[in-house]
Order: sequence, then C-alpha cells, then structure tokens
Amino acid sequence: MAEYRTISGTSTFEYEEKRSRFIACASFADTEEKALAVLSRIRAENRTARHNVYAYVLRQGGRSRYSDDGEPAKTAGTPVLEAIGHAGVSDVIVVVTRYFGGILLGTGGLVRAYTAAASGALARAELVTMREVVNCQVRLPYALFEQAQRLILAAGGKCEQPEFDDAVTLRWKMPAGTEGDLCGALGELSRGTAQPRVSAPEYAPF
Repeated sequence: MAEYRTISGTSTFEYEEKRSRFIACASFADTEEKALAVLSRIRAENRTARHNVYAYVLRQGGRSRYSDDGEPAKTAGTPVLEAIGHAGVSDVIVVVTRYFGGILLGTGGLVRAYTAAASGALARAELVTMREVVNCQVRLPYALFEQAQRLILAAGGKCEQPEFDDAVTLRWKMPAGTEGDLCGALGELSRGTAQPRVSAPEYAPF
C-alpha cells in the first residue's frame, strides 16, 4: 500500500546574508492549482521584493517545477527543489522571497542562501504520513457499542467521536484494503443487522 510524506499547513523561516533577507514559506499543496495559489498569495504580499523564487513537487505523476525568478540560472530554484527532495516530501511548494540588501552574493552565496532558507522552512514544518484510507461507518444498538469499538481498534481503525441517539453511529478511518475482515466481524457481531458503509479510497494523514 503506497504511502508518502508531506507537510501539514504552512511553515516559514527567515535567513539573512549580507543584508539580503530570504523569507521562505513551505506549504502543503497536492495540486498544481493549489501550488500556484500559494505562489500568487506570496507574490501579492511581497510586491516590493526583488525575487520570489519557488519550487514544488507533486506526488501524482511525479511532477515538479521551479523558477529562478530573475536570479542567475541554477542558483535559486534548483537549490529550493533540491531542498524539497532532501527532506523526502512531496505535495509541497516552497517559495523564497528575497529582499536585496545591496551587496552581490555571487553564485555560490546565492545557492547557499536559498538552500538555507528553504531547508529551514521545511525543517520547521510538521511532517505527516499520507496513506490510502477508507472512511467507514456503522450504526449499532447500544448493547454492541463497546464490543464493536474494540473490534475496530484491534483492526487498526482510528475512531472519531461516536454519535449517540436511539442507537450508536461509529465512524472511523483505516488503511484501504484492510476493511474486509472487520466488516465481516461487525456483521457477525450484529447477526447481520448492521452493515458497515465504506467510502472509496482516498489519501489522508494516518
């Protein structure tokens, strides 16, 4: 079952080199549209910046893209892309905004600065493992609640808060492809009166 690492939300890091400020922002983005939306927002917030360098890596199709945004070739976007690869994450965009300090850094200095800024933002990010999961739910009499919950937990499910009314509704996530035995066990527990509903597989933190 495929799984991958990404980051949760957004993290930032600021690095200074010879009065140039490098402000890195790492964000979760699992589509190109989301990645470009993050880029547009950061550009809008930093209209006076000299450069808004970026790189992103998407899990689907292994697509990646970067831009030096006016910096010398391979001194900015490539180091940011390599920082993402070194962190071992995907579905991530990193944008590094540079406010020029008046002193030229040279190609080596630019590579070091963009690498440090991007790596710093990624190091501060919360890492999560994304797995292919299914969302399940079942409705049961109160008398079967505790037994059903124990079965779900023993099968590796992660339960949400139960819903109580005239019966109990249990909802949980579990790795896709592992739900068959549990559904059978819950059916046996309820003598066939409770049939779990299972969603189509999707990627989610687990």
